[in-house]
Amino acid sequence: MSSSLNTLCWTDETVPMGELQWPETTEMVGVRVEVQAPETYALDPYYAKGLHAWFLDQVRQTDPRLSAELAEKAFTLSRLVGSFREQGGKLIVPPKQPFHWMITGLNAKVCDWLRRWTQHLPYWLELRGSPLQICGWGCHLPPMGYRQLLEQAGQPRSYKDVCLSFVSPTSFRHRGHHLPLPIPKNLFHSYLRRWNDFSGLPIEMEPLLDGVDRGVLIQRYRLETVKTTAGRRGSVTGFVGSLQLGFSTQLEPQEQQQIRALLAYAPYAGTGHKTPFGLGQTRLGWESESRAQPVAAAEEYLAERIRELMATFLAQRQRQGGSRAEKTALSWATILARREGGESLELIAQDLEMPYETVKTYAKLARRALRQQEG
Repeated sequence: MSSSLNTLCWTDETVPMGELQWPETTEMVGVRVEVQAPETYALDPYYAKGLHAWFLDQVRQTDPRLSAELAEKAFTLSRLVGSFREQGGKLIVPPKQPFHWMITGLNAKVCDWLRRWTQHLPYWLELRGSPLQICGWGCHLPPMGYRQLLEQAGQPRSYKDVCLSFVSPTSFRHRGHHLPLPIPKNLFHSYLRRWNDFSGLPIEMEPLLDGVDRGVLIQRYRLETVKTTAGRRGSVTGFVGSLQLGFSTQLEPQEQQQIRALLAYAPYAGTGHKTPFGLGQTRLGWESESRAQPVAAAEEYLAERIRELMATFLAQRQRQGGSRAEKTALSWATILARREGGESLELIAQDLEMPYETVKTYAKLARRALRQQEG
């Protein structure tokens, strides 16, 4: 990367650039991108979707073939991390202050793209309405291979308790709903699914999950639930905080090795669903509440309002039932809640990737249905 990139930043406290490399055989790595705002920004509740869209566009511009394969979701993205202020319920990014954004690659192709991309970073992260200046980068998770991780987990060691910290809202899909609880079997199902998708070293799912159910114990936790927005529409109820796991002596040596490998994999893979939209960011160790990535009051309010409206619209469509009714109710709820927050129909249509006239019609139908309910 050109050293001239550093001259555009307002601080010299950037992560070293240029010399950091990793082998072409790398299969997982975490990259931390340093950014700053040129002026004060108030982030909209859906800014994580903007980060996701910008990342995908970077891949599309530089490697169209890889872009076509990213439906496999061999990556995770964090939200912005730094010293936010809150004003009027919104997160405020102050100017000329260091923030960072984290990307992890989960297969060799994505890691190779990250290796090439970090050597020619763009000057700006074009977040809609809030462009951020890119000042530098570094590794926040070391380059690794799946076999290397598994072999390290098999080395003789005392089998101690392990702590996990969930620093952004984390949730699981369960029977069509969100499950905001770190039940061990759900945790390891999440890690194992990604491991089997990308490692080339598959682990039998049912036997290992039976072992987890039998031998992984919750020792203590400090968790709280939060509501947040994620993806194109809707809301998510998730949890943040820390969890300590203990292990039974009933676990077989191979089960112990696989469980240790998956726990080491957790910071790379993230936990639960919607990890490409900033959810499920996971760290090893017990971290204080101050390390949790903040969710603005406006975002929590929007998420709760979407949930309330969706319940209202579903109740009115009980006779129809099915996934189609749920999808329609979710679209109506998302559009109406965002309109109530002052967003334009044009912007909502763009974000939801829906025709403007469809969004306009849905907004009218949603208002009419709400008036009928209130009347």
